[in-house]
Amino acid sequence: MRVISGRARGLKLLSLDGLDTRPTLDRVKEALFSMLTPYISQAVVLDLFAGSGALGIEALSRGSDEAVFVDMLPSAMDIVKKNVSLARFTEHSEFHQKNALDYLRQCNKTFDIIFLDPPYKGELYEKCLTAIYENTLLNKDGIIVLEWDSTLSRPPVPSQFEILKERRYGRVMVTLLSVE
Repeated sequence: MRVISGRARGLKLLSLDGLDTRPTLDRVKEALFSMLTPYISQAVVLDLFAGSGALGIEALSRGSDEAVFVDMLPSAMDIVKKNVSLARFTEHSEFHQKNALDYLRQCNKTFDIIFLDPPYKGELYEKCLTAIYENTLLNKDGIIVLEWDSTLSRPPVPSQFEILKERRYGRVMVTLLSVE
């Protein structure tokens, strides 16, 4: 796993051992960031369920102003902090070792891009999307990126959201949403 493009291009990122996290594959990340190019510059990014922090770091490397990393696992947050430090983006980063829903419900920031990549099975997608909408966490013209397993049904998308794009990369589906 590495940073694909930008200031930290080529940097190898650390990842967690075991099955607690599921890093986004480089080929998926490359395709995803091609879709996000118009939104990246000077963006404030939320990397929810951050894992290794690869998505937020990639956004920073490509010109985002700030990334907020949220993960409840202490081991994941340690890796995120190490990766952010290796990429030299600490001054542009904020870290929260916290349950994602608790963070969303207490957050007083707004974001241009929100990466939402929770464990594939479960009801976290819809709960997180509802919290994002109810707390007005997405800026006007902002984008939410859902990453989900193509062998499962698409996570429920509340009616307040519009599906902008959806692409399949093997078993990984990427859906871009905006608020209607």
